[in-house]
Amino acid sequence: MKPIRRKNKAGIKSKGDRLRLNVFRSRAQIYAQIIDDAKGETLASASSLKLKDGDNIKAAEEVGKMIAEAAKEKKVVNVIFDRGNRVYDGRIKALADSARKNGMVF
Repeated sequence: MKPIRRKNKAGIKSKGDRLRLNVFRSRAQIYAQIIDDAKGETLASASSLKLKDGDNIKAAEEVGKMIAEAAKEKKVVNVIFDRGNRVYDGRIKALADSARKNGMVF
């Protein structure tokens, strides 16, 4: 892992009451997970695999809504947003805005 990437990851790890919302965007799909780094487990996940159109902004908004609903079931509201090395634009921004609109705080 490159030093700059390691430095960025150190600030993103979940701390106490704030879990990590990890977003991964591939060329065709988008995935979101809520991760508890202290326990090393994934609490909730959502993806665009089961959606009809999985590779556009509407699908990313739907995944944001699904992850927010899954977080509500687990009583998670505050998270740290981890977009990896991707730019905060397009599908990643749509997912984040949708999750915020549906009750998540980050």
